Amino acid sequence: MKKNVFRVLIMAACFLSMESCADLDLPSDGRLTLEDMFSSYQRTRNYYHSCRSFFPEKGFTYQGSRAPLASFTDEGHDASDGVNGAVNDWYNNRTSATNNPIEGSYSWTHYFQGIRKCNTFLTSIKDPNIATAYIDEDEKNGWIGEVLVLRAYYYLQLIKKYGGVPIINTPYEVNHDFSKDRRATFEECADFIIADCDAALALPEGGSANTGFRWNINDNERGVITRAFAYAVKSQTALYAASPLWSTGGTKYTWERATEITKEALDQCLTHGFQLFTTKPPEDVAQNAYAYYFILRSDPSRSVDKETIFESLSARTNVWKFAGTPITEGAEKAGFGPSQELVDAYGMQATGEMPVLGYTDGDHVQPIINTAAGYDPMNPYVGRDPRFYASVYYNNSPRSLTSGVIEKTLYPLNFAATKNNVTVSGTNEVKLVTTSSDPWVHTTTLGKAIAAGQKRVISFEYKSNKTVNNAEFFFCVAGGPQGGVSTGENITIQQAGEWTRFEYDLSSAITKWGFGVNSNGGQAPQNHFLRFDLTSGAGYEITIRNFQIESFTPPPAPVAVETFVGGNCGISSNITQTRFTRTGYYLRKFNNYKSGVNVDGDGLMKIFRLAELYLNFAEAASNSVGADAAVASKANGAAALSAREAVNIIRARAGMPALPTGLSKEVFQIRYRNERQVELAFEEHRFFDVRRWKILGETDKFVSGMRITKNGNSYIYNRFKLQDRGTNVDKYLLSPIKLSEVSKMLSFTGVNWQNPGW
Repeated sequence: MKKNVFRVLIMAACFLSMESCADLDLPSDGRLTLEDMFSSYQRTRNYYHSCRSFFPEKGFTYQGSRAPLASFTDEGHDASDGVNGAVNDWYNNRTSATNNPIEGSYSWTHYFQGIRKCNTFLTSIKDPNIATAYIDEDEKNGWIGEVLVLRAYYYLQLIKKYGGVPIINTPYEVNHDFSKDRRATFEECADFIIADCDAALALPEGGSANTGFRWNINDNERGVITRAFAYAVKSQTALYAASPLWSTGGTKYTWERATEITKEALDQCLTHGFQLFTTKPPEDVAQNAYAYYFILRSDPSRSVDKETIFESLSARTNVWKFAGTPITEGAEKAGFGPSQELVDAYGMQATGEMPVLGYTDGDHVQPIINTAAGYDPMNPYVGRDPRFYASVYYNNSPRSLTSGVIEKTLYPLNFAATKNNVTVSGTNEVKLVTTSSDPWVHTTTLGKAIAAGQKRVISFEYKSNKTVNNAEFFFCVAGGPQGGVSTGENITIQQAGEWTRFEYDLSSAITKWGFGVNSNGGQAPQNHFLRFDLTSGAGYEITIRNFQIESFTPPPAPVAVETFVGGNCGISSNITQTRFTRTGYYLRKFNNYKSGVNVDGDGLMKIFRLAELYLNFAEAASNSVGADAAVASKANGAAALSAREAVNIIRARAGMPALPTGLSKEVFQIRYRNERQVELAFEEHRFFDVRRWKILGETDKFVSGMRITKNGNSYIYNRFKLQDRGTNVDKYLLSPIKLSEVSKMLSFTGVNWQNPGW
């Protein structure tokens, strides 16, 4: 039959040799029939794999400019603004139905070609007259589930860009009547997407470890679509459908329904072992868990990374190359530079408050400083949200974390019998309890001399029922304290219920006091020991393990990123200098400082991750029941959760204080949107968020930067406005459909499918 003819090497052009949304599965010259294709297990499996080949890679992928999507948002400004290409066209408002700078490879045609593949597979695999190959039922269900969700995902990408699109769920026959085609509404498309995901989730998981539509996959199955992926698609679809851009009177996608769908997606992932990534990295690898997460490639088995639902398959972000600092080996251009508006969005760690509440002028050079935040405009990068340091290179930030390997010599110490007003119990974990004033205890001797010219640090892990103030350490020989830390140092050991690392650098004290009597050529002899003075009173209980002195020669200080005018990475407004930032900042997120021409260790973009599901739920729930009302769970083992609690879980991972209870709906919305902005920065969310919230007119007219000049040992900070873009008007809420597609469908249907304003 004609409808069963299929060409293995299928061409993009089908109907009259033209690309079209409508030409999704026209038959070919009969070189292979569908019966031939689906009569073989291997050919069927290959066809199933081909449905994945339309999956988009995220990163520096936008046309010839090799820019990220962030370059086309208020997240930043690209240093390729003066070079012909996508960035220059966007910033100069040269977008049209024939030239869309952000369409890139993943266009209307691209996704419909992927949908065509999925339609052919789903129709054929279920037809017993076509699919005659023996395939294990669990394996077949796994393929069907994956392809259903892939089709849903391709449709989600289309509606995010273009709004409602034609819904096509069967292969087109040769005699298809294109005049009957129509653009569905956004709501109808959302229904279709969620129905595909539900159909996949209704399939059994399978009876064996490597087949079926599953939650868990192995590390060698990277790229397999899972049940978590299906729930993530549902969550994002429902959130978008309930958002102001698409939520119209009478829509079924209310905030209440979005809350139900997003909560189910979050709960299902949590009950199946997903967790936020909290692994502390080695100090020479990344600054914190958040930074580490974005340079560490995910492991699909989730043995280490339990947060990632799906990650780009092959394209590393290449920040070092396409948005690198001028002092990065092999960097080709500065590329994307974060905006001052984004930098202002990172809160203060001590207070949890936003440092800047807005601007008193239209150019964003006069910030409204939040006096409760603890922000110092003369030291603007001190005390900020840890995600800031993981995401942005700012003036005098270290380009690398270390310049070499630290080799330490350890001097383990135990506690000796000599003590005063303190009880000592235990061996590996020693409990010290003070009984009166002036409590102190001696340690065992060093055992070997500490050489001069090195850094010496006292370290241990501890738990303490109270904060210990006025603690002191002394180097001692028989007869009492000699040198060491002077009285009045007021060393503080904070109260801690969990094991906490304590460090105290002895170097300055040794420089001042030496090692006391019997020292030899600037060394601490092996018979020296420490006296540990705890505090001045009774009732302090501190448990200590791994008490030691660490002796090492630290590596040279890392080279600083100098973004001040004339610095090694100095700001430049010269459009011919693409190697220098336009905003005063460089991109750090995803960037492994060890990357260069010989190794690319930059991270891959996350397509879906658990943090997004927390934020999706928080947005929906705060709009439906308020910020503080707990929403019950339908999943076994999942707890009730409020919008505020969901946001605070994200903030806690980052090391930020919790949002308080009782925030008004308006204030919580500001704080929630701010949280989404910094947590998901540069991950291709902001472009769509400001559109679905219908705040594009407020955010994307231009961005600002920070021009810093050095004055002796101090700096002068001046905010400035970059060029107007003209891309914040209403027509930019949706992307233009390619003119050739619009013209063809106008001729077929008599209806203009083009989006407003294009």
